[in-house]
Amino acid sequence: MFKHLSAALALTCVIAAPVALADDSAEKATQAIRTLVPETPIDSVRAAPVPGFQEVVINGQVLYVSNDGNFLMQGMLFDINNRVDLTEGRKATIRHSAMSDSPIAERIVFPAKDKKYTVAVFTDIDCGFCRKMHKQIAEYNDLGIEIQYLMFPRSGVGTDSFRKAIAVWCDKNQQGAMTLAKDGGDPGNRNCTNPIEAQFNLGKKAGVTGTPSVIFEDGTLAPGYMPPDQLLQRLQQMQVAANATAAN
Repeated sequence: MFKHLSAALALTCVIAAPVALADDSAEKATQAIRTLVPETPIDSVRAAPVPGFQEVVINGQVLYVSNDGNFLMQGMLFDINNRVDLTEGRKATIRHSAMSDSPIAERIVFPAKDKKYTVAVFTDIDCGFCRKMHKQIAEYNDLGIEIQYLMFPRSGVGTDSFRKAIAVWCDKNQQGAMTLAKDGGDPGNRNCTNPIEAQFNLGKKAGVTGTPSVIFEDGTLAPGYMPPDQLLQRLQQMQVAANATAAN
């Protein structure tokens, strides 16, 4: 388990981060994390929904540490009575906040003719299912779904997929270059000031592990390809749920 924890904690460079310490329990939880990985950046520490534990957020990942600092839990915290995944709900909130680090002006947008919904999609030029999704871009748009692409070259920074992502971004016609690349064409070696590495790091912080990955406006993450009709249905269901919550 420590191996998996170390991997999760190592997703960003080692930078000291301010932590709001509410009480002695929060301090003990912080020290427990520091004992495992001394210089890992900690985003926040607060009381967990379950008594006796602190919620610790590290690079968008949610962990639970006992108030005495002796035990750590990693995984889903589920509210049985209300049938709610509390951990995923918290991640969605964190993800929603993190997505503000990527302004719309830095995304490659395929707007809907009559926009009803907007989704952000982490994509990889060389991903087969990403290409399948893009071939249907007009169908998504016709259903009122605006697609906002962020680049997530799965092979990592400095790879050939990373080069292609930069070339697409730096093209004067980003939409055309994206479509060409998704069709298998090589976009070349254009270079300019670009947000590709920042988007790749944002994807990791948001919990993206594969592409395509859809981020809904409330911060919910849906990994994998969804056909246009299925995505529309998901968006409609989320809207109904949101309206019901607001009515209560």
